[in-house]
Amino acid sequence: MKLLIRNLARITTEAELCTLFEAHGAVQSCTLVIDKKTGGSKGFGFVEMPRPGEAKAAIKTLNGKDVAGNKIRVKKAEPKPVEEKEGSSNGSRKE
Repeated sequence: MKLLIRNLARITTEAELCTLFEAHGAVQSCTLVIDKKTGGSKGFGFVEMPRPGEAKAAIKTLNGKDVAGNKIRVKKAEPKPVEEKEGSSNGSRKE
């Protein structure tokens, strides 16, 4: 299950993020989103956990937890919307 982690402190590292989630189960991948211009963290990232039960436990335990002075938000990541090539919109986009 892919998880979205928001409101991370800019000083939080990918290794720290992985360690945080590994305490709740197996972690398949861990990625911080980096600003291409500054090279610094954008304050959010993704963690992939192969076992849904462990991922749900991590969400329940870590959502709202104080990490480096910030209360992080953890939820299941939504699939990235596929953009239509014609650019037409059917009005069913989630915001």
